[in-house]
Amino acid sequence: MSIHLPFPVPGKKMLLAVVLSAGAAMPALAQVSININIAPPQPQYEAVPVLAPTQAWAPGYWAWTGERHVWVAGRPIMKRDGYRWAPDHWEQRGNGYQRQSGYWVRDANYVVVQDKKFKKEKYDKHDNGHGNGHGKGHGKGHKD
Repeated sequence: MSIHLPFPVPGKKMLLAVVLSAGAAMPALAQVSININIAPPQPQYEAVPVLAPTQAWAPGYWAWTGERHVWVAGRPIMKRDGYRWAPDHWEQRGNGYQRQSGYWVRDANYVVVQDKKFKKEKYDKHDNGHGNGHGKGHGKGHKD
């Protein structure tokens, strides 16, 4: 590929490299939205598997292939403390439908639960940690 400019530019290759690398380095900030006139089917039932304590469930949803809706199965995702997952869904807008991607929403009902640190109970000083407190050591204690 070559670019010909109508005026002399020193370091054309360097300028081209800077322009191309700047375009490649820019993050995609725009979200793609698709509007279609065909309503998605009702969501399919999915059994939610047992999840690890660090996981949340993102339910399945209908995606559009350009020709028809296809079901995308639910999946476990990493949990975010203080948030809940708002699943992917379709919204009706005018005469069409627009898919909204899932996202995290701050959970107003979230309560921080802290693990309690338990202190070891100190044993009775006459018990020495063995038996029923009637004797010392490992035996059955002394007889009365």
